[in-house]
Amino acid sequence: MNFNNELVHWYQQNKRDLPWRNTTDAYTIWLSEIILQQTRVEQGLPYFNRFLENYPDVGSFAAASEDEILKLWQGLGYYSRGRNMLKTAIMVKEVYDSKFPQNYDQLIKLKGIGEYTAAAIASFSSNEAKAVVDGNVYRVIARYLGIAEPINSTTGKKIFQQTANDLLNKKNPAIHNQAMMELGAIICKPKNPACGICPVRTDCYAFTHNATNSLPVKLNKVKVRERYLNYFLITDSDKVLVNKRNQSDIWANMYDLPLVETTSLMDPGELLRLPMVTDFFGNNVEVTEISPIKKHVLTHQRLYVRLIKIQNMPSKLQEQWFYTPVEELKKLAVPKIIFIFLKNIFNL
Repeated sequence: MNFNNELVHWYQQNKRDLPWRNTTDAYTIWLSEIILQQTRVEQGLPYFNRFLENYPDVGSFAAASEDEILKLWQGLGYYSRGRNMLKTAIMVKEVYDSKFPQNYDQLIKLKGIGEYTAAAIASFSSNEAKAVVDGNVYRVIARYLGIAEPINSTTGKKIFQQTANDLLNKKNPAIHNQAMMELGAIICKPKNPACGICPVRTDCYAFTHNATNSLPVKLNKVKVRERYLNYFLITDSDKVLVNKRNQSDIWANMYDLPLVETTSLMDPGELLRLPMVTDFFGNNVEVTEISPIKKHVLTHQRLYVRLIKIQNMPSKLQEQWFYTPVEELKKLAVPKIIFIFLKNIFNL
């Protein structure tokens, strides 16, 4: 059997039973594809189920508020995905009369949908002959054909996309794309690939040349930025002072607490003497509790987060600060690391 036949035969015998594989509904497939970007299936599946339960069609999704979407998205990370999904749903409702597009050329114009996602939705919903190239597919192609061009270089992206197009089974692109992605996910894994049970290993360059650890090649990553976030917990009876974040940073439009960011880890005493602290809380800040520092890793950032509980009431409020009842914290879209702090303190 040739590559395509071996691949598809293996897939039909070994594929995981995932709910979005049992439908050609473009909206459902779109939900799964966006949720699973940068996310393991095990982590993303509960979110997929909750979104589909709350918003069974694109019209109901479009009618949701951004706060509702971000709250449901809480803990999944890369929150811009959720915000872009809402913009896409609204556009589909207004431009396509709530009928989710199945055509690649229409899909690629929607917010948050790039070449990979457009190809996936088009091929899985209408069997359009578009090759899907995600991280799993990059890995399979690089190893199988021995391509050493970096997968994240401009030239590399063109080479891998063209190679994927050449390999694509034009008669049944949907099952071919699913099979390529599945092979990368459960056999041709980044570390410790299961070469011994791979259906295409006999013709695989990496397997026959002992090169699985060196392929695919990737250019050095962007330098990671380190940030130190000092949050202040201020309560007034049964209310908590919260902060509505702006759109120009991480966790855009979500809710956290009054924050002082520093360029390094500061001693609490030194921190409390900073003008940005004394300006709001005075010179004699009464600290009742300081949490251990929690590390939170984002794609290009490492956050070091701590919570400082103080008794002082601010002499003035910033425009984006407001008090909310403790019980209402459950309804707000709060970054997961902050929500964990609050959950432990208030038994939410």
